[in-house]
Amino acid sequence: MQRRRCDYLAGWLPRRDSVLKVATFHGADGTGLAYHQVGDGDPLLCLPGGPMQASAYLGDLGGLSAHRSLVLLDLRGTGESAAPADPTSYRCDRMVDDVEALRAHLGRDRIDLLGHSAGCALAVLHAARHPDRIGRVVLVTPSPLAVGLEITDSDRRQVAELRRGQAWFPEAFAAFERIWSGEATSADWDGIAPFTYGRWDAISKAHHAKEAIQKNPDAAAVYYSAGALDPAATRSALARFPAPVLLVAGEFDVALPPKCAAEYAGLFGQAALVVQPGGGHFPWLDNPEWFTATLTDFLH
Repeated sequence: MQRRRCDYLAGWLPRRDSVLKVATFHGADGTGLAYHQVGDGDPLLCLPGGPMQASAYLGDLGGLSAHRSLVLLDLRGTGESAAPADPTSYRCDRMVDDVEALRAHLGRDRIDLLGHSAGCALAVLHAARHPDRIGRVVLVTPSPLAVGLEITDSDRRQVAELRRGQAWFPEAFAAFERIWSGEATSADWDGIAPFTYGRWDAISKAHHAKEAIQKNPDAAAVYYSAGALDPAATRSALARFPAPVLLVAGEFDVALPPKCAAEYAGLFGQAALVVQPGGGHFPWLDNPEWFTATLTDFLH
């Protein structure tokens, strides 16, 4: 496992026998968009979180490229994709058209879809709008905002307390308490980073350090802006969604505690929940073998 985690540090390190390809297409409004493709087999369209972080942080999803052809979209204004003329098109509901344009570009009537974190908002909005265009859906530690799922400070505190034995816990937990009290500084948001990983080691620290240079903060401010989300309508559509769904949660993920993940999974007509033991918000990094085996079994 340690070798795989070290391999991941390079960001783009697919299997030695795989070739990373970068290709372009146009969004519905003509914006030039890029995607990275690695691995063999049927395509799995992958939507990054952040929100609005370049897809490079996904790497090859812990080795999943050995089983599927990963199509990792750089959302408009991130990575190698161009910025749009209209900045309001950074709204997640409007980017559903980009996902649909990529599906058509790939020549697939239906496609399997994976979202991570904030990228899951885009995934579920696409599922709600185009249920007949999707084969299977994987939601990896999804943001709850698109479905209006409330996660309380108490929910997060219970999960955070599980890490009390870690050397970094006192300082990181103090930062969390300042956030909960409304007295946080900007440094406190970075200070809680250890809670988002299953292990806060050199590899996780290096992964976290890349976030600032991979993310488009201006686009992120628009992603969930007014009008982007209609949780009631999305919930109604997901209850009728016919395709199989897998929701992957982490035992230690303070962003979506396992009990809240179970509530999220319950919104679908047919969804399975799996919780990675000892996992955080990036389960393909915390335990690549478990992650790859779990997704391969679902996506077969």
